[in-house]
Amino acid sequence: MNSTMSCNINDNDIQQFAVTQKPSLLGMTVKEMQDMALSLFLPKFVGKQLAQWVYGKCARSFDDMTNISLKNRQLLGENLTMGTAEPLQTLVSVDGTEKYLFPTCSGQFIETVYIPDKDRGTLCVSTQVGCKMNCLFCQTGKQGFHGNLTATDILAQVQWAIREKGITNIVFMGQGEPFDNLDNVMRAIELLTAEDAFAWSPKRITVSTVGLRKNLRRFLEKSQCHLAVSLHSPIHEQRLQLMPAEKQFEADDIIQLLRQYDFAHQRRLSFEYIVFKGLNDSKLHADALLKLLRGLDCRVNLIRFHKIPDVGLEGTDDAHMTAFRDYLTHHGLFTTVRASRGEDIMAACGLLSTAHQTENKNG
Repeated sequence: MNSTMSCNINDNDIQQFAVTQKPSLLGMTVKEMQDMALSLFLPKFVGKQLAQWVYGKCARSFDDMTNISLKNRQLLGENLTMGTAEPLQTLVSVDGTEKYLFPTCSGQFIETVYIPDKDRGTLCVSTQVGCKMNCLFCQTGKQGFHGNLTATDILAQVQWAIREKGITNIVFMGQGEPFDNLDNVMRAIELLTAEDAFAWSPKRITVSTVGLRKNLRRFLEKSQCHLAVSLHSPIHEQRLQLMPAEKQFEADDIIQLLRQYDFAHQRRLSFEYIVFKGLNDSKLHADALLKLLRGLDCRVNLIRFHKIPDVGLEGTDDAHMTAFRDYLTHHGLFTTVRASRGEDIMAACGLLSTAHQTENKNG
């Protein structure tokens, strides 16, 4: 079954759900909606009407589709689902950041974060339930891996936020490794940027990765969205301790691949760097960063560490963070300090869904 046409369950999940689940409109292209309309003996133009409601107007139900007859809406509802979703839980930070717990089509839970900032509203979306990468500093990796999100699951986060929050930017930086689920991520991006779907500019979308090489090349060839690479240390042995993925996807190899592409125009390249106290915040690390990234048109985003349970890492203080930034900037590497948001609402990826899953097991 095509995962973009329904909320089917991936890999080792319960297959019976995939058999009984109706296809979802959210995640279909206009052509697929037109073909579906014809298969139900409806006029082809109904497919275009459906796309306008699902993507253009972010409708939440068939009842919203007032230019489609009640009889046809009933027929559609008997054979399809919308694929939309509503948060099961919302946490609101003192700084305005909001975190949502969304259900997936397979009955699991993922987290989505909304970050308001003056005239911008950024949505941080998830792409997997859990994660295989098991980075030391990330709660999601400690959940293990429980499946890929479908394009429907990914777009359900976005569609709700467009309707309810009026977002301006999307970052694929939530739970999971986007390039480990690239088929569904690329389908979601296709619909986000298609003129007859959400019609967003790729300049409003950023995808983050630890650097899965094969899929990194595919993303660069097939998309114009911005790229953010999780780096966190320029030194191989240390990055390996923080990020087991370094064993297969070394930072040096990733950088060599990136040097083959042009980031001087539409697309932006950035490197994410969580700054840990006494671990990766020395002049030695700054100089290694300068050497690694020399000549590459990019920026470095320094990130404050959000503490997670049972991990002894600590974030560096503001003065040290500023000095680290200033040293890199002075030596020609454009560097920013990302504002810390939502720490009081468990904004670090994985904390809310981990707590919810534990609650369900204990309940």
